[in-house]
Amino acid sequence: MIHIATVHWRTDRWIDVQYSYLKKHLRSPYRIYAWFNDVTPTRSDSFYFACFEAIREHETKLNILADVICASAGSNDDIIIFLDGDAFPIADLDPYLSAKLPSHKLVAVQRLENNGDIQPHPCFCATTVGFWKEIKGNWNRGHKWQDRQGQWITDVGGNLLKQLESRHVEWYPMLRSNRRGPHPVLFGLYDSIVYHHGAGFRGSVTRWDEINRKESGTIVEKALSIVPWYRHEMRRSIREQNRLASEQIFGKIQQGGDFVSQFM
Repeated sequence: MIHIATVHWRTDRWIDVQYSYLKKHLRSPYRIYAWFNDVTPTRSDSFYFACFEAIREHETKLNILADVICASAGSNDDIIIFLDGDAFPIADLDPYLSAKLPSHKLVAVQRLENNGDIQPHPCFCATTVGFWKEIKGNWNRGHKWQDRQGQWITDVGGNLLKQLESRHVEWYPMLRSNRRGPHPVLFGLYDSIVYHHGAGFRGSVTRWDEINRKESGTIVEKALSIVPWYRHEMRRSIREQNRLASEQIFGKIQQGGDFVSQFM
């Protein structure tokens, strides 16, 4: 049995999309455990478990869903998949998991493109119930690593990275496989098996946007530090550009057919 933990926040636009791709690309029996914030799903019969508690922290919701899955699973060999609400498989998952999990305790997206993030990312992560219980897995922030500017940062999945490192677990990082696309962090294919829209539930100014869209040593940089409204306007412009790209791609996904080729 495969147990899928997912979170949908303030919009139902991804529910049917995700469900249809799971149905298409999973042959093994599976159950979906979902967390809904300010969302009422129309397909309530599609979920084995649903929670509507008003918890904001993404990692807390994932940890609770994992606890429910571990209590519900019939075997330690059952598979847990953590899957962001705006993420879904784009190719058959069964042979992929069968090939990766016997040699790696955990398989997860690693977003090096996001200014050097090295932790497992919950947009897609797969492991067994037994291993998650063994390491007392959790998605909390806390453990830090250095980004490409040498700053110490943490994010969701930080403590999971520490748990893996302290046990010397060689997990399998799924890296971005896009050859092209409108943004180097958003709208990602990983190992050509999973698509993650990125910021599908909110407007976004990514760390890449913050760092790479400034012209170092120029009048623009000085203006950003001196005039707060200029920084605000720049962020607003970037957010709008990302939103327009997001809407265009989402429209293609809704139409069905091959939306993936635009990234290959």
